[in-house]
Parts: sequence; C-alpha cells; structure tokens
Amino acid sequence: MILGVDTGGTFTDFVLLAGAELRIHKVLSTPSAPEQAILQGLADLGLGDTASRKGLLVIHGSTVATNAALEGKGVRTVFITNRGFKDMLTIGRQARAELYQLQPPPIPPPVAPELCLETGGRIDCNGALLEDLGADDLEQLRRQLAELRPEAVAINLLYSFIDDRYEKRIEAALPEHLFISRSSRVLPEYKEYERGIATWLNAWLGPLVSGYLQRLQSALNPTPLAIMQSSGGTMSAEQAAERTVNMLLSGPAGGLAGARYMGEQVDRPRLISFDMGGTSTDVALIDGGIKLTNEGRIGSWPVAVPMVDMQTIGAGGGSLAYRDRGGMLHVGPESAGASPGPACYGQGGEQATVTDANVVLGRLRTDNFLGGKMSLQLEAAQAAVGRLAASLGMGTEATAEGIIRLANEHMSRALRAISIERGHDPALFTLCCFGGAGGLHVCELAEQLALGSALIPVHAGVLSALGMLVAPRERQLSRTLNKLLADIAGPEMDAALEDLASRGAGELQREGVAAGQIRSEFSLDLRYQGQSFTLNIPWQGRVRQAIEQFHRRHEDRYGHTMDRPVELVNLRVAVTAAAPGLRLPKAPTQRTSAGSARLYGIEEEVPILQREMLVIGRAYPGPLLITEQVSTTWIKPGWRVERDASGNLLLTAAR
Repeated sequence: MILGVDTGGTFTDFVLLAGAELRIHKVLSTPSAPEQAILQGLADLGLGDTASRKGLLVIHGSTVATNAALEGKGVRTVFITNRGFKDMLTIGRQARAELYQLQPPPIPPPVAPELCLETGGRIDCNGALLEDLGADDLEQLRRQLAELRPEAVAINLLYSFIDDRYEKRIEAALPEHLFISRSSRVLPEYKEYERGIATWLNAWLGPLVSGYLQRLQSALNPTPLAIMQSSGGTMSAEQAAERTVNMLLSGPAGGLAGARYMGEQVDRPRLISFDMGGTSTDVALIDGGIKLTNEGRIGSWPVAVPMVDMQTIGAGGGSLAYRDRGGMLHVGPESAGASPGPACYGQGGEQATVTDANVVLGRLRTDNFLGGKMSLQLEAAQAAVGRLAASLGMGTEATAEGIIRLANEHMSRALRAISIERGHDPALFTLCCFGGAGGLHVCELAEQLALGSALIPVHAGVLSALGMLVAPRERQLSRTLNKLLADIAGPEMDAALEDLASRGAGELQREGVAAGQIRSEFSLDLRYQGQSFTLNIPWQGRVRQAIEQFHRRHEDRYGHTMDRPVELVNLRVAVTAAAPGLRLPKAPTQRTSAGSARLYGIEEEVPILQREMLVIGRAYPGPLLITEQVSTTWIKPGWRVERDASGNLLLTAAR
C-alpha cells in the first residue's frame, strides 16, 4: 500500500493505492498541528492502528516549512561567516522592490546584527588560505553561542564550495544540541549571499520541520515516511529533517508530478498546469518534463536550491473579497484558510470568498460537497456576499460574478507570465486544471489564453497527493567549478560529475534503493564570459557539443549569440530512482438519473452529472455541471466535454 498525503492551507488530501484499488479522501487541515489532520484521515481510511498499516508507505507533501517562512516564525538562529562579512545577508543584492520608490520602508534584516558572528578560516577564489581558523577562534564562537543561546546555527564561509574543511571544523566544535547547517552541504555554489540565505533558511526553519517530522514519524511508527521535495522527487523523512530548505514547494511539486503523469497517459506532454486550492493557485509549464529553477523565491528571499519552476499567487477558493477605501473590489491575497474558512462552511466565517461567490452563482452545489460528506450553507454565503454587495451598491449575484471575474484575471495573468512572457505559444499547450477549486474556473481561463482544449485529470481535486505516488526518489546535487569550458578536458568533467553522482547514489542506497535502479543525469550551468546569469545545458560527454548547444539555447532565449568564450559555472547532477509503476483502475460508468439546477446568467436549466455518469467517448455540450467526491467542474456554454477510459475529462471549445 502507498498513501500520498498533501497538506494544504484549507484541506489535507489523501490518495491510497492498495493493490488495484484507489481510494481518495479529504479532511479539513489543522494548521496549528498538521499531523492531527493526517492522523484523522488515516483513521477515516481504516489505517488508524499499526496492524492496519502493515506494508504501508506514506509519502507526504508538507507546508510546515513554507508557512513558517512566510509567517516569519523561524527559530532563534546565529549566522557565522568570515571576518568583515557579517552584514552579508542584510546588504543582500541592494535591489529595490519598487524601482522608483525613493523612500522605501525599512526591511528588517533576516538575522539580527547581534546574532551575526565573525571568525577565521578564509580562503580565496583559488582555495589559497588567507586567514587560518585557530583554537582561539573556535573557543570564542563557543563562548558567544553560550551567551546568545540560539536553537540553530548557519555557517557560511567564503568559497567553502572549493574547500569545506573550515566549515566542518566549526560544525564539529559546536554543541551537539544545536541544529547546524553549513553552506558546503546545503548549497555548494558561488554567490555568497544566495548561498547564505539558503543556509540560514535551512537552519532557521530546521528545528520546526524536524520536530514536526519526528512527531509524525513517531505517530506512524513503524510505518516508513517519505517526504516530497521542491524539485519533484522524494527523500526519507530522516534526510528531509536536515534539508528543510528543499521542502519549501513540497506540496505544489506533487501536483506537477501528477500532472506530468496524467499528460503522459493521454499523450499530451505539453501542459500549462493550473492548481487552484483553497488558499493559493500555482501555475507552471510542463514541456515533456518538469522545469526546475535555482532562482526561486519564498517571500522576499531568494532560494537558490533546485525547485519546480512555478508561480504562486494568493487566489484560491478561500481568498477574501473586500472593498477598499476608494470603492474598488479586490480578491486576495488574504485567505479565510481552514478556520474559520468561507462563510458557506458554517464555521464562523463572515467575509465573502471565491467559494462563497461560486455557491451564490449556483456553480457549487450545497448538498453535494465532498461527495455529500460536508454540506454548504447557501444562506451564509448569500449573507457574506450580500454585505459586500451593499457596500458596493450592487446586487448579490452581480457582486459574486465580479468576484469570480477578478479572481480569474489574477490567475490568467500568472498563466501568461509562465507562458507568453517566456516566449511560449499557449496554443501549443493544453491547460491542465486540478486542485479542489480549479474545475470551476477552467473554461474561462482557457478562453482568456485563447486555448482550445483543457484537461481535468481523474481525481483532479487530490492530484498533488496522487502525484506523490508517481514521484521518483531523487537527489539534486550541484557544485561550482568556475572555468572556461574550452579549458576543461572531457575526462576532468566526467570525474567531477561522477563524484557528485556517487554521493547521490549513496544516499538513495541508504534509503533501500537498489543500485541497479538508480539513474543519473548530468548538466552544466553555462554563460558567456562576463555575464551574470546562466543557461542549463545537458552534458553528453563532449565539450564542443555543449558549447554549440549553449549558443543555440542562448539565441532561442534571447534572440542573439555573442562572440565570447563560454564559461562553466556549476555542475549539476540529478540522481533518481523511478517510483513503482502506477496503473490507475479503469473508470466505472454508472447509469443514474441526472439532476438539474438554475444558475445565475443561464436561461435554461443546467444539467448536473456525476463524473461517473459520463459515457466514455461521448461528447457532452455545455452548459453543464460535473460533480464528484472532491471537486466540481463548470462546463461553460460553447464548450464540450468527453470522458476517457481512465476517467479524465477532455474539454474542447466548440468551433
């Protein structure tokens, strides 16, 4: 048995594969203690005791690190670097958030000045020693830490990616009760600020995530627990507890793994993914494989570790709608979350949300939410939207429609940014929609991008949890090796890459992966000499081939090439072991009667069908509401939908 668990801001999703049977489930999240919702879901699925979990593997996508980072709730952390550089994280890149704002509000530094310590152990860019690290330095650090009493320590010495002996020496000299992160392990790459932020984030969030994973593992014991990484692969909970910074996009990465798998099943490898949950919406581009980036961000901080390349906006089902002082309607980024949640949940929420707007418009059925396990309160939704409507001088239904249109505009803007603004023609892609709220908005978003087709995968409401079942075991390793590419011999390159690959393979083997199942992919970060940014190029064993491919990629991306030497910046290795093959059961077809309902703005009665009622291969025209256990899909007039043998919904704009 394999269980995927995705903890979101509003719901915690479960997908259980037991032999040929696939079961799905949702419970309301418990943000103050996320493990409580997980244990509740396990009990609901009949896996509440040790005997019932025999043979079970749990794969978990967690938001603990993400939420703690966004809310600024890390632990007291000391930052250790070389003498003269303790302001490294405060100065940063001196980039303005608003270019023409001459009096920007002060931003608190990541680490308070009194928690930034300096010491010896400095080397230059060639690895030559400039300042030794003596016993007196180590003793002084121990005295300072005893006075400051931190919970975690981040060590970030200059050029430690060339020689890490001094970082290791400091780590060995510090008290064992501290959570310690050193940059030569977290991110052995150049750019001391980005490396320092990644190391600090890992230390700042580490004790929180480590404590959470220990509590969850203790509650599940002896059931093994794996954790989804931001790069789209999994690692053991023990490893994840030391690599918090690699978990910042844990849940969304599961959604992309699921979307890629579903695209392969229906022969649509080029997807624009659209994951709309209760709190936020994530969008990304899948062109055969999942794109990774080392230029991601969390809040205002850069996160240079590999993570899925996506954009996240504060527009979800729980996004709050409000009127500003100028009388304008806004939606998000604040969310009602899981508690109190939207007004229609009946848990005390009073402010209108996107979910309440869909209820008012009739698109979300009050008597069939979560497969009938949870009822929605129409009167509460109407009251919440009605109060906002009164302040705007509008009707309740018209205000609800305005909320939906504004939320759609936020999401379509993000979809354009991930596709058109990067030189991709959306018409060559299929919009892949998932998440509990996504199906209610898919047609309108496809129209705004001039897309003629969309895919709503089977179990789209829990696709992030499903994606965890198909995600590979993985390690992403990197190392800076700053040289002109033409000056590097092929054997030297191969040796350096194989060294990284052997380290990653060793970690997977310690998790129980057989050596014969492990595969390695090599790539290089290249740039023209004098440039600041790089392009990632696959390494296929020949320097000349890599240079030629870089020229072509640069021209595709920027429209020109340059007559300059090509410089190697970073080596990258992806070490993976494929997940066990997942075969989704064939979708059943149920012959039951269809209902209908009146929807705002639609003259005729709109049919309501369960997804299982759709006859495989038959096209159904909109308007149409399709309900299922964990989501609802709104098929607009002018669209038609067809269900395939696996249960996926293929939407096509009528011509």
